[in-house]
Amino acid sequence: MKTNNKIMNILLPDNKIYLIIILFLNFAMLYYNMVIGILGLVTLVALTLYGIVTSREKMKTWSNYIENLSQDLGSAAQSSLINIPVPLSLVNLEGKFVWYNSKFTDMVEEEGLLNSNITEVLPQITIDEILSRELESIDVKVGERSFQVKKNMVSIEAKNKDDSVIIMLYWIETTAYSKLKIKYNEERPLMAFVQVDNYDEVVNNTKEEKLPFVLSEIESKINAWGARMNGMVKRYQNDRYMIIFENKFLSNLEEKKFSILDEIREIDMGNKIPVTLSIGVGANAKNLEQLEEFAFSALELGLARGGDQAVVRKNSAFDFYGGKTKAVEKRNRVKARVVAHALRPLFDESENIYIMGHKYPDMDAFGAAIGVYRAAINRGKKAYIVLNEVNETIVSVYNLFKDDPTYQFVTSEAALEKSTPEDLLFVVDTHRPSFTECPELIGRMDRIVLFDHHRRGTEFIEETSLTYLEPYASSTCELVTEVIQYIDEKGILKEHEAEALLAGIMLDTKNFSVKTGVRTFDAASFLRRSGADTMKVMQLFQDDFETIRLKSDIVSEAQILHRRVALSVYRRPIKNIKLIASQSADLLLRVRGVDVSFVIGSDLEGEIVVSGRSMGEANVQVILEKLGGGGHLTTAGAQFKDKSIDEVEQLVIDEIETYIKEA
Repeated sequence: MKTNNKIMNILLPDNKIYLIIILFLNFAMLYYNMVIGILGLVTLVALTLYGIVTSREKMKTWSNYIENLSQDLGSAAQSSLINIPVPLSLVNLEGKFVWYNSKFTDMVEEEGLLNSNITEVLPQITIDEILSRELESIDVKVGERSFQVKKNMVSIEAKNKDDSVIIMLYWIETTAYSKLKIKYNEERPLMAFVQVDNYDEVVNNTKEEKLPFVLSEIESKINAWGARMNGMVKRYQNDRYMIIFENKFLSNLEEKKFSILDEIREIDMGNKIPVTLSIGVGANAKNLEQLEEFAFSALELGLARGGDQAVVRKNSAFDFYGGKTKAVEKRNRVKARVVAHALRPLFDESENIYIMGHKYPDMDAFGAAIGVYRAAINRGKKAYIVLNEVNETIVSVYNLFKDDPTYQFVTSEAALEKSTPEDLLFVVDTHRPSFTECPELIGRMDRIVLFDHHRRGTEFIEETSLTYLEPYASSTCELVTEVIQYIDEKGILKEHEAEALLAGIMLDTKNFSVKTGVRTFDAASFLRRSGADTMKVMQLFQDDFETIRLKSDIVSEAQILHRRVALSVYRRPIKNIKLIASQSADLLLRVRGVDVSFVIGSDLEGEIVVSGRSMGEANVQVILEKLGGGGHLTTAGAQFKDKSIDEVEQLVIDEIETYIKEA
């Protein structure tokens, strides 16, 4: 009733002020005319009484109207809740049902659910998800139907705290939308570029009468592979194909690890060397133009990693399949000559040239830097080698140059201070920005040249002026040696420079025993003619007695897995663990029957190092790349800063098991 009075006070005008004004005027009339004044007072009293009676009647009428309206609204609300055309349920804070409508029982196909917990009826939803403020709605699948659950929390008066809040759950069916979404995702177009890696080599090494059968078999298998996906296959060059297919086939391709790679490799129609493919697949693109860009960049990445593999690009994420065979060596120097000619104007247009390799450089990175430095001097340019620390790996070769004023070594800080965007930055033996001696220098320079022999990873120095990345090469020193012969007619190399380059080649080829091709020996021959002394180079690899003892201890700790994999875990911290671990892994490959070796150790700061080596049958890069490392087929490594040796050991063992299982 009090509420109704408040409402009436708002709706009805305040008549008191009018009565006071009229009363004042009547008193004035009494002063001038007694009769008229008395009549006015009588009239005022009558009007006042009439107003009071009328106001009470109106208030009563308004009160009845409002009360009836509230009852009507309550009835309508109750009717709406009962007859709402979507499933509706009420649960308390414990997740127990306190009420639900008939649509909800039809949805779950159960009755008698009062006091049952929602998780018992629908295991895919929990009370914690319902109470989470981060989730405005929850997607739930009930049988073959899909629902989006929206919630509304209502406070009520109750003795029990758990019953003081009722959660209203509206189950809005989205089955049609979900089916349409699935259909859309399944039918989204994907694009794949397929390239025969060694097409020219297969053609040149197959007898003429057998060649048509080989080429026909290649095309037949690629067409059959595309037909299995209901795809459109189009050959646009002798060795290149484009395939468009639906997204629903991608998961099967990934599950089978792109079996077409093995099918092509098994072709034996008179070809002397096995045929290999590189496949780049673009997915999850916004439009067809971006889809083509994704597929092409994936193919480029696969080729840069050595071929014989499939790369799937989904936006910025890359997945790799295959890549277990050696990269095909090219036996001509055309590309080296083209690169040398392209490098000349870049040198000539630059005032200063800054050269840097990867952090904790080895002899390949240092030797390549020295070779590029000599090429810059031969072109009459000032050059600087960015080197922050001289480690145990390069100290012997560094000592050949440290006292010679011809060679300028600068730290990262000095390079950042002295360099300008107009200078040229030359990066050797790595293509990952975060692995370089000074990543900040990459962002400063307008022109960057990249020389590397590692298989390309997802992290890459983009927008270079010139990139020479050849995963088939034995070392970066081999690439630099070839280019030096063409960049300048003189091709002058001093004795120590030739020895530094030869040391880099010998390091990565394990004294010409692995990943060594015809061009490797050609480069070594040129360096020998330039004055490199092989005995002096061998002396650069000499170790002290303590290092030899540590390597012996590490080898003695090794265990044999799967009869051909050696794994050694050395738990005592070592200052120069990166050098000793890599050399120990090389030693383990000398054990008869061992094809793959891994060494795990830690430095004095607690960083865990893994070095992997292979004789060529297994790809250690594929194994360690999944652990955040990198390298190439026969040599790879990884580092960990937030894990223990035991954890890293288990990770390596798990990846070895996975690799063997897939192989």
